[in-house]
Amino acid sequence: MIRNPKDLQRYTASERTNHWVLGICFVLLALSGLAFFHPAFYPLTQLFGGAVWTRILHPFAGVLMALSFVVMFLRFAALNKMTDVDREWLGRAGELVDGNDHNMPEQGKYNGGQKVMFWVIATCMLLLLLSGILLWRAYFSFPIDLVRLGAVAHAAAAAVMIGMMIVHIYAAIWVRGTIRAMVYGTVTRAWAKQHHRAWYRQVTGKS
Repeated sequence: MIRNPKDLQRYTASERTNHWVLGICFVLLALSGLAFFHPAFYPLTQLFGGAVWTRILHPFAGVLMALSFVVMFLRFAALNKMTDVDREWLGRAGELVDGNDHNMPEQGKYNGGQKVMFWVIATCMLLLLLSGILLWRAYFSFPIDLVRLGAVAHAAAAAVMIGMMIVHIYAAIWVRGTIRAMVYGTVTRAWAKQHHRAWYRQVTGKS
């Protein structure tokens, strides 16, 4: 693909690498977690070399995902602070769904929906990490009541995370031109102007 030199850089190489490491870890964790969640998914353990290896690898992949998200959180938390404009955007999200996004409130690098998703995922990540430690019996020993509570919290947070990732992937496909930002790191000026006009003005210096 030939990239236009006039395109705008949205993500650096290190930011994209961080994103893909996090994404790959999530897929591996979702598959291995589902394998133990319900017998219908148990055959998924064969992707990891059997049940024993699945149980061994799952928590280590979880630690890697948590560390990757900490890096991402430190990079993007400031950009995901909610503002009055974001709340107005969320209140008018129905117009966006109907395909009428031309009069939506101008957004910075991230819109209100993306910011809500960021904080929901951050909360789920924290719950998954804490509950995962409670369940990591090979290295930790907690009272059985805490382990049971951890199992419920872990499953609930994982279910929300999977739902959020499905929405995230769908939105990336639905908004044409978005996926290239995480592949090449750039977006067209037209894309930026339409979907993130305030960010477009910031990076181009144009009114």
